[in-house]
Amino acid sequence: MSQTDQNKAEERRTEVQYEQRIVSEKRQQNRGIGWNGKTLREQLAVLEDKTEATGNYAGLSKLSLKADDPIRYEQLYSRLRADLVSAREISKEVSATPIVEQEGELCYGLFTPEGDSIAVSTGIIVHVHTMSEAIKFMINHDYEESPGIEPGDIFVNNDPHVGDVHPCDLMTLIPIFQEGELVAWAGGVNHVIDTGAVGPGSMNVSQASRFGDGAYYTARKVGEDFELYNSWRKEYPAKTRTPNFLKLDERTRITGCLMIRDSVKELIARTGVETFKQLSREAIEDGRRGFRSRIKRTMLPGTYRGASFVDALYEGQKNVTRDYADENHIMHAPSELHIRGDGSFQVSFEGANKWGWHPFNCTPAAIQGGIWVMLTQTVIPNELVNDGAYYACDFHLPVGSWANTQNTETAHAYAWHFLVSAWAPLWQHLSRGYYARGFWEEINAGNANTSNWLQGGGIDQFDKLHAVNSFEAACEGVGARYVEDGEPHAAAIWNPEGDMGDAEAWERVEPLPFLGRAVKPNTGGAGRRAGGAGFESMRTVRDVSRWLLYEMGNGYMTSDGGLFGGYPAASGYILNAQDTDLKERFENGEDYPQHDLDPESGGFESKIDGDVTRRPEGISTPKEFTDYDMYLNYLRGGSGLGDPLERDPEDVLSDIHDGYVLPRHAEDAYGVVVEKVEVGAKHNSAVQGEWELDEDATERLRERRMGERAEKAQPVSEWYDEQRDRIRAEENLIDDVKKTYGSSMRMSEQFARFFREFWDLPDDFNFDLSEQAQRSLDNRFDSGCRPMWDNATRKQKTWLDIDEEPYVPYTWTAERSIRDLHGPESTFSGRERATDDD
Repeated sequence: MSQTDQNKAEERRTEVQYEQRIVSEKRQQNRGIGWNGKTLREQLAVLEDKTEATGNYAGLSKLSLKADDPIRYEQLYSRLRADLVSAREISKEVSATPIVEQEGELCYGLFTPEGDSIAVSTGIIVHVHTMSEAIKFMINHDYEESPGIEPGDIFVNNDPHVGDVHPCDLMTLIPIFQEGELVAWAGGVNHVIDTGAVGPGSMNVSQASRFGDGAYYTARKVGEDFELYNSWRKEYPAKTRTPNFLKLDERTRITGCLMIRDSVKELIARTGVETFKQLSREAIEDGRRGFRSRIKRTMLPGTYRGASFVDALYEGQKNVTRDYADENHIMHAPSELHIRGDGSFQVSFEGANKWGWHPFNCTPAAIQGGIWVMLTQTVIPNELVNDGAYYACDFHLPVGSWANTQNTETAHAYAWHFLVSAWAPLWQHLSRGYYARGFWEEINAGNANTSNWLQGGGIDQFDKLHAVNSFEAACEGVGARYVEDGEPHAAAIWNPEGDMGDAEAWERVEPLPFLGRAVKPNTGGAGRRAGGAGFESMRTVRDVSRWLLYEMGNGYMTSDGGLFGGYPAASGYILNAQDTDLKERFENGEDYPQHDLDPESGGFESKIDGDVTRRPEGISTPKEFTDYDMYLNYLRGGSGLGDPLERDPEDVLSDIHDGYVLPRHAEDAYGVVVEKVEVGAKHNSAVQGEWELDEDATERLRERRMGERAEKAQPVSEWYDEQRDRIRAEENLIDDVKKTYGSSMRMSEQFARFFREFWDLPDDFNFDLSEQAQRSLDNRFDSGCRPMWDNATRKQKTWLDIDEEPYVPYTWTAERSIRDLHGPESTFSGRERATDDD
C-alpha cells in the first residue's frame, strides 16, 4: 500500500471511530440512526406515508433545489453519477476475473437511508433496484437492532428472495454516516464465476431446488471498521471452486463502495448535509416525473398485450438432481402493459404458469432488475436512472408463478433464461406505442435471448480445481430498428455495454483453446430491417481432468418474435464432439472444424471423427469432457422488423458478403436470387466467392411469392374456427403444451375464463393431461408458499396480496384488446409537444 493509500485508510479509520462514538451515544439515548433521531423503520414508514398520500416521492410537490438553482442541481447530480462511474472504472482493474475486467459485469449505486437508489453507474444496470430491496429487507427486519448498522460495517447479499436476480450476483453494501446519522448507502454488485453449486460455474442448470444453487448469503453482516471478519474470509472462499477470483471480486466491490463513500463525504463537506439530503430526495422525484413525462410523450394510453414462451427440456437428461425434475418445461409469459392517463404504467403477468423444479424461477427483485435494464435502453436512455421509475410503475406478478415463486425451496441460478424471454413482448409493446406517436427511431423489435452460456469446470491446466463461465454471451444480436438493421453481436439486454472479451483473456483462465470465432449467418431475424446476427466460438479442451461442460439457452422455441411482419431470430441447438481424432489431425496438419457456420452442410462432421452430438435443444446438464473434445458456443441473433420481401435486394447481397446471410437463405427468406461470379474471393468465414444480384429473377420470384401468399391466405374467422376445433379436440397438442396451459388456467381464474371465452370453450373445459403431467402439477401446487419476507414494504405488499393490487384499467377479458383506447383522440390529457430530449 502506498503512503497516500495508508494516509487515506488512517483518515477513514479516524472518521469511523468518531461516527461510532456518536452512534453509541444516540443509542444510549434511545435514538435511532435515521434523520432527527428516528429509527430506520420509522423513517421508512414516514416516507411511505408521504409518498402514498401525495403521489410524489417523499411528498415532494416542488423540486425546490432544482427550481431555485437548476444549474447547480444538475452539477451536483452529475458529480454524484460521475463519481459512481469513476468508482466502477477504477475498481474493476482490481479484479482479475475476465467477467469483470473484460465484460464490465459490475455496477455501483448510491441509495437513500431507506434504500431507494439515487444514482447508478454504468455497467450491469440490472441492479438499479435489486440492492434497494436488500437494504429495505434489512430495515424491515430490524437490522438496526441486531446485528446492528454501524459506521464501517460491510454487508453482503446474494439471495434473490431478498434482493438479487440470481445467486451469482453478489452485492456489497456499506452504510454512509454523517454526524451519527445514516445519510446514504453505497452498493456494488458483480457476477461471480462460481457459487459452489452442485455443478461448476455460476449458473448451474441441473439442480431442482435452492439447495443445489450454491451458497446463499441473506443480507449478512460480514465486517466492521471496513475490515472483513476472519470467519467470513475463511467461509466465503472455501465454499466455491474459485476462491482467489471471489476474493478479488470482493476487493473490487469494497474498493468501489469506499470510493463512493469518500465522494459523498466530500460533497457533504462542500455543500452541507441538508443540501445532500434534499438532492437525494429530489433526484428520485425528478426521475419519477421524467419517466412519466416521457411515457406521456411517446406512448398512447391503453392496454398492450402479448405473450412469449421458452423451453427448458429435462426429460431423459442425465445428472438431474431429483427424479421428479425429469420433465420438460415451457415458460408461459402472458404480458400486459397498461399505460394510464397520468403516464404511469403497470406490467401484469396474470396467467403466468407455475414455478417448476428447475433453476429458471424468478423473484420480484429479479423481474424488476430485468425491466430496469430494459427500460434504460428504451424509455429512460439517459443519466437519470434511479428508483424514480420504480415509483412510477406497478407490477402484478402472480404469487406462486415462475415470476414470483414465494417459495424458498425454488432454484434461481439461471433466472435470466425465463426473465429475458418474458420481457420480449415488452419491447414490442413500447415499439407499437412509439409507432403510434411517431417516434420511429425508438422502435426496436427486441434484443436476443442471451444464450448460449458456456459453463463448467473441473481440474484445470494448472492442476487446480476451477470453474468457467464464458461471458462471450455479453455480445448477442440486437433487434432490428424501424430505421435501420440491428447491430450484430453488439450487446446483451442485461449489459448494454456488451463486450465478448478477448480470446486470449479467456484462454488464460479457461483450459478451452479457441479453434475459431466468427459471425454466425442466418441467426438474425429476417425482415425489411434485419435483426443483428449472433456469432459462435469453437472451443476444444486441453490438459484437464474431471472436466464438466454444459449448454444453456433456448432450443426448439425462440421467444423473440419479429415485429411488423419481421421474423424471429434463429433458435438454438447443441453441437459438441467427444473422443475425437483432433490431436492426430493437429499432428498430421490435416483440416479440422473451426466453425459450424452452415449446420446443414455437414462440414463439421466431414472434418472430425468422434462421437458427435447435434441436437435441437438448448439446455444440457453437465457431462464430462476430456482432452481434444470439442464444444460449440453459439450466441443468438436479434429479431427482424417488417416484411422480408420488402428488403432492398442490394442490402441482402451485402449481407451475404458480410457473412450474415447464406446465399440459399437469401432466396428462401428474402426472395432474392444471387449468382456466384467469382470463386476465389472470400469476404468472410461463411461464404466462399463473389456473388452478384439477378434483379430480373428476384423481381419474378418476389411476385410469385406474393401470389402464393394470396392463395394461402384465409379470413381470420376461418383460421379461428380451425384452431378452436383443434383445441376442443386436443388435436396435435403435445403433453408439454397442454401442461403449460393447464398450469396457467389452474393458477388464474381470470386467465382460465379469458382462455375459455376467447376460444368459445365450455365453462368446465380443461386439458386432458397424462398421469405424469398431472402428478407434476399436483406436486408443485401442493407445495404452498414459504416467503422470505416477514415484514414487507408497501410496494411489496402488491407482490404478496393480489387484493391490494393497484387499480388496473383493463385486464384479462375477452372483450378488451389493444384497439380499445380511451376515446377518439386516443391520447393523454394536456398534450405536450415532444422535445429534442425525447
